[in-house]
Amino acid sequence: MVETNEAMNNSVYSNGLIQNSNNSLEDKLDELRRLMGKAYGDPLRIVGIGAGAWGSVFTAMLQDSYGHLRDKVLIRIWRRPGRSVDRVTAEHLFEVINSREDVLRRLIRRCAYLKYVEARLGDRTLFADEILKDGFCLNMIDTPLCPLKVVTNMQEAVWDADVVINGLPSTETREVFEEISRYWKERITAPVIISLAKGVEAELKPVPRVITPTQMINRATGVPVENILYLGGPNIASEIYNKEYANARICGAEKWRKPLAKFLRQPHFIVWDNGDLVTHEVMGGLKNVYAIGAGMIAALTNESATSKSVYFAHCTSEMIFITHLIAEEPEKLAGPLLADTYVTLLKGRNAWYGQELAKGKLTLDLGDSIKGKGMIQGVSAVKAFYELLSQSSLGVLHPEENKPVAPVELCPILKMLYKILIKREFPSEAILQALRDETMNDPRDRIQIAQTHVSTDHHFWVSSLDD
Repeated sequence: MVETNEAMNNSVYSNGLIQNSNNSLEDKLDELRRLMGKAYGDPLRIVGIGAGAWGSVFTAMLQDSYGHLRDKVLIRIWRRPGRSVDRVTAEHLFEVINSREDVLRRLIRRCAYLKYVEARLGDRTLFADEILKDGFCLNMIDTPLCPLKVVTNMQEAVWDADVVINGLPSTETREVFEEISRYWKERITAPVIISLAKGVEAELKPVPRVITPTQMINRATGVPVENILYLGGPNIASEIYNKEYANARICGAEKWRKPLAKFLRQPHFIVWDNGDLVTHEVMGGLKNVYAIGAGMIAALTNESATSKSVYFAHCTSEMIFITHLIAEEPEKLAGPLLADTYVTLLKGRNAWYGQELAKGKLTLDLGDSIKGKGMIQGVSAVKAFYELLSQSSLGVLHPEENKPVAPVELCPILKMLYKILIKREFPSEAILQALRDETMNDPRDRIQIAQTHVSTDHHFWVSSLDD
């Protein structure tokens, strides 16, 4: 049977979706190249900064889609050198390799298999940047990726980059981009930066405000705000790379978000665009906060569906309460924003961290960077949101006491997470105490308070966020 042209130009994924043809991919790439003013023979240079699970997957997805168009685009990823792979991880990696015939054959063809045998035997040490070149992310060993062009020298990676993907944790974003800015001093045109980071910092003086990763990048580099975007959505990195259907939003100035949404869209990874950068970034940080609590609840109640649903009602009401205080159009909080929260509560590293703490398999003394998982960004976000919401100058009217209180007083779950994770005054079991408090208000009341506050005082953080 002879295939039609259409059949030959498309490939069907296991979930039934049809992959873009080479022609449509090249058209999308050409469109972005034109917008960026790239001349013929000058490839578009895309670099991922940071090689955690999502940063590595995002770069690998671009490599899978566009990497074959080598004369038009160069895709690479930077990660710090020197991170060794311990013996236990090397043994597990060897098992993963041998369980996947396609991976095994690829490594043999690349003459790279022997070093994994030696590492399995303890005869040599592997390094994270070394295995990333073969398609293995240290934080996601069970999901082999495509081979990647890895650069360990920061200046080499970024000095001529057209598009930079920030795959760093929010806690490292400012420091790394301050270093990057030193290599951009002679640039004539600013790069476009897509930030994947989910986390925030609190700045209390001269006025209380939340600082998001895109703002950190703007401050560190001087790259115009319109060239810095945020991409987030309800997704788990390993599932996306395995072609599970997913949605995401790229947020920022219209000039770049619409063409980038088109460029990034794939049959299994649908990217929409939105102009509300701040709300999406703040929600990206908040979801990690409450995911830790969700993991604790799941472990402490033996996965009780009832307890988890009660927690979901209260944590989402706190999230909406907080975002109502900063969002210009808070009614947009439904849909993908809450879906991102849902998937993180179900199966994210922050929820996993909460579970392991509650089970006693992890302790707070280990810090918030966990081997095999990476940075648990919800911990620093708990501290940032608590400190910000504790400011008496941001008072809201208490529903029963009828007097102004700091907003955190209406966020009992956030308060308890702060006491457990940051102050270490209570064990993980105390999260149940906060959830089952008989005096806790109906979640609907909390949202109503925020709406009333917004109508009278009008977004007390918006001016701080947009300067």
